[in-house]
Amino acid sequence: MLTLTFMAANKTVHRFDDHLTFNKKDKIPYGTYVAFQSLDYLFPAVNRSVNIQSPGDWDSAYVVKKRQALLIISPQFLASKDEMNSLISFAQHGNDVFISTRVLSYQAQDMLHCRTSNTEADLFAGDDDSLTVSLNQPPFAGVNAFVYPGRKFNSYFYKYDTAVTSELGRNEDGSTNFIQLKTGDGNIYLHLAPLTFSNYFLLHKNNLAYYAKVLSLIPPGTKNLIWDEYYLRKLFNRAFNDDSRGWLSVLFRYPAFKWGLLTAIITLLVFVLLEMRRKQRFIPVVQTPRNDSLDFVKTVGRLYYDKQDHKDLAKKMSLYFLEHIRTTYKLATGNLDEAFIKAVQLKSGCDEVRLRSIISFINFLHTAPALSDTQLAAFYHELDLFYHTTS
Repeated sequence: MLTLTFMAANKTVHRFDDHLTFNKKDKIPYGTYVAFQSLDYLFPAVNRSVNIQSPGDWDSAYVVKKRQALLIISPQFLASKDEMNSLISFAQHGNDVFISTRVLSYQAQDMLHCRTSNTEADLFAGDDDSLTVSLNQPPFAGVNAFVYPGRKFNSYFYKYDTAVTSELGRNEDGSTNFIQLKTGDGNIYLHLAPLTFSNYFLLHKNNLAYYAKVLSLIPPGTKNLIWDEYYLRKLFNRAFNDDSRGWLSVLFRYPAFKWGLLTAIITLLVFVLLEMRRKQRFIPVVQTPRNDSLDFVKTVGRLYYDKQDHKDLAKKMSLYFLEHIRTTYKLATGNLDEAFIKAVQLKSGCDEVRLRSIISFINFLHTAPALSDTQLAAFYHELDLFYHTTS
């Protein structure tokens, strides 16, 4: 009896793990271990890296480089308007952005002028089994229809701008699920069947050829290939599945434990409040420290106003502005030329017209004999708007 019990306890039970992780380290069916490791032989001479930063936090030199490719694979592409601006700018500098997801955020759809059949509200709606995808001829040649018996988890485009969009692939119903958008010197690829990059799909029959054909769109001269994990982490931080909500939410599924724990917490809270009320001592009133720095600034401001030396005050304001540029955006301020204006606008996101007005006024200060009250007030207003509207 003991021997049989021991054998039964140690018997391995194989269960199909159907969690959608899309993680490059997961070897389960719906991880992306095979896709990530396959990059070594698909792009043997290309530098490969992993990104976990949002597009707005990339280094400026990293953004303006050319011949790079960014791969984003996530169940939902939850990009904000600022992130989309950064991605589009990245592509326009001569790079390629490849996005494979089932759901595009509303901001992404608006800025890329397209509409998909799924929204953020119905991530798992209509999630059937068996997925069939195909690639258009041209640009792809050979056998271009691929199928696997796993979860479908796909979507399709029902509206897009045909003037700037090329169709690359379709689903089993003939609806477009893979498009290319040309922007600047680069491209943005939108792919709405992310499970085609999963281990299950790629290891089924000859489906690895689908992966190779799709990534063949990346130009041969690409120098840097970036595997993005930022949007995958962003999605899971928003409680993509039950496991990410923590152990307490799992325990709260049991009503008896839930109410017992809540009763204990409320009782402890009442006890602590009663103890605090009984033992609390008188707390003396402490006066707020006076802001002498503010008084000093006001005094200096009145001094300049009484002297009517508006030009000297404007120079000091411009020096503080240039010091802010050097400290915040790490830019040299020796030459206030066109290149400097473009660099500040790219990093700060400031309105170009306002920025040009500020730089032009600073250059004007060197030759101006004097300034009027109106000119000084206008210059202060422009600087104040810059500080409050830039990051």
